[in-house]
Amino acid sequence: MKVDVEQRGHVLLIGINRPEKRNAFDLELIEEFAAAYERLGEDPELRVGVVHAVGDHFSAGLDLAEVGAKVAEVGPAALAGSYKYDPWGMWAPPVPKPVVLALQGIAFTLSIELALASDIVVAAADVRFRQLEIGRGIMPFGGATLRATAQLGWGNAMRFLLTADEFGAQEAYRIGLVQEVVAPGEQLPAALRIAETIAAQAPMGVQETLASARIARDSGEAAAREHLKEALARIMVSHDAAEGVRSFLERREARFTGQ
Repeated sequence: MKVDVEQRGHVLLIGINRPEKRNAFDLELIEEFAAAYERLGEDPELRVGVVHAVGDHFSAGLDLAEVGAKVAEVGPAALAGSYKYDPWGMWAPPVPKPVVLALQGIAFTLSIELALASDIVVAAADVRFRQLEIGRGIMPFGGATLRATAQLGWGNAMRFLLTADEFGAQEAYRIGLVQEVVAPGEQLPAALRIAETIAAQAPMGVQETLASARIARDSGEAAAREHLKEALARIMVSHDAAEGVRSFLERREARFTGQ
């Protein structure tokens, strides 16, 4: 197995485990990774995902020697795997639950695009980022050209997309690619703390908040307003909404069930 999956309460840990190849994504790893995202999306007991990697490095990116021929044959959808959700949210729907990403060491190409597709990113201070496809005679196709300009600003995006220059964790924090920089080795515990805080909130509220924000980003405010009206109507009559009120009146932590 090239992906480790572990459930901790309502959190699913998804660990990339191919350290002998710097966790480069081959076809088998892509399939296992997509399968883990499907489990996260479909299991009602799971509320948040934490993606991390085994070894010194997060990932050197795509294993072009193996995957390149498949991409040439079927196009960029080869990155999505054959499951319901695409971890990069490009060629199949994104997983409907939050994903917190923990990065260390080398985080090249697809790693940056996974960060752009994730919801919160924690980086070790030693992370080395590089979007180096143009230096290999190709172009990014995991979402960087679509998302980096909107999420990071045009100039910030063009700076690393068009030069293939390497940059570090502090620069990634400055441009908004990562939300927290921690000491090396602390990235997974920090990501877990964030995920567990999210998992303690009302699941319907979390997922609809995420959906509303994504609709606003991808389809504009008008579409997001329509979704908000429908989602809020359902949430306000939920058991979790009633529990939220009770817990406030009783001065205790809420116990949400997702109903």
